[in-house]
Amino acid sequence: MAATDQIDADPTAHPSFPPSAGERPPPGGGAGVRERMPRWLPRAVVLVLALVACFQLGSWAFHQLIGLLVNILIAFFLALAIEPAVAGMAARGMRRGLATFLMFLGVFAATAGFVALLGSMLAGQIVDMVEGFPRYLDSVIGSINSTFHTELSRLEIQDSVLHSDWLQKYVQNSASGVLDVSATVLGGLFRLLTVGLFSFYFAADGPRLRRALCSVLPPAKQSEVLRAWDIAVAKTGGYLYSRGLMALVSGVAHYIVFVVLDVPYAPVLAVWVGLVSQFIPTIGTYLAGALPMLIAFTINPWYALYVLGFVVVYQQFENYVLQPKLTAKTVDIHPAVAFGSVIAGTALLGAVGALIAIPAVATLQAFLGAYVRRYAVVGDEDGEDGEGGDGASGGPGREPGSVVRRPGLRAAAAWSRRVQRPRPR
Repeated sequence: MAATDQIDADPTAHPSFPPSAGERPPPGGGAGVRERMPRWLPRAVVLVLALVACFQLGSWAFHQLIGLLVNILIAFFLALAIEPAVAGMAARGMRRGLATFLMFLGVFAATAGFVALLGSMLAGQIVDMVEGFPRYLDSVIGSINSTFHTELSRLEIQDSVLHSDWLQKYVQNSASGVLDVSATVLGGLFRLLTVGLFSFYFAADGPRLRRALCSVLPPAKQSEVLRAWDIAVAKTGGYLYSRGLMALVSGVAHYIVFVVLDVPYAPVLAVWVGLVSQFIPTIGTYLAGALPMLIAFTINPWYALYVLGFVVVYQQFENYVLQPKLTAKTVDIHPAVAFGSVIAGTALLGAVGALIAIPAVATLQAFLGAYVRRYAVVGDEDGEDGEGGDGASGGPGREPGSVVRRPGLRAAAAWSRRVQRPRPR
């Protein structure tokens, strides 16, 4: 009886009830089918998690160090800009460290002198405005009273302004913002010191830095790195020196005009126009001409118009005559490319990107031009480019991309026209 009950409880145990295909036990005699995990899956999961963690860590470190990286980039371009002068003095027997120090001393002295002159000019103008403010205010109040038949008084207006709530709140907010201003000034000084130190080391130890970089590269790659380095030095230094020369010419020309018009602070305004118009891309010309116009307007409104007219005329002379001659061998890039590079640099790095965008693009263009192969453009005998004469591209007096004249092409064109010409019946 017990055996029967056991057979009824487990039918698969009886020989007359063979197990089906889906219910066949595993060879090892387990209770059910158990699938094994692939051996590569745990390793793949760990690898993916490690890559994600490394990416997050790198992204966090990059965002934390973005300020330092920008400072190093500025220092690198500044070192490239003074490299030709430092190399020239080193070739005459002077140590590179001393040559770099003298260059930085000259730049610092020029900058400090300009800031001091500009500060004195602004301080003088502020003092004149403060001293003449009551007279201006009386004239404005008199015009309002005569026009609108009111009885306003300067003393009453001053008293209401001094005892107003918004002025007290403004003073309190300004007092609390002194610490923020101080922190900003200290941060700017620390950033300037960082850029100065890095640029000094880059310029003073330029050959050693190049050897250190090339020592970890194979010989085939070393020549490419050295070539790119030389191109960057030539383009960046050429950009700085050409801009400096144009700033000198612009400053002298504007100084003569300011002296003729008897505009005060003529030397400072001339230096301002020369530097701002050349080293601030795109909008530098307008910023440079605004301050002299404002100062001239305080002397005579017609003088402001004269200054505006001279600024416009000189800008056209500089764009079409002076700049092509000075930058033909340094940063000869298309104006549209220069404008686009400035916009892109401003979007990426702000004002710093706008300053280094043009030499960076000029370096990239020169480096690519050394390796990109150019072919002659084949055109018809009329010449779509408006150039005549025979010769191949790249010959004397011909730039790459010009139209090539060949007798075979003329014969082919003549035969094509003869075939397509309708025959008379």
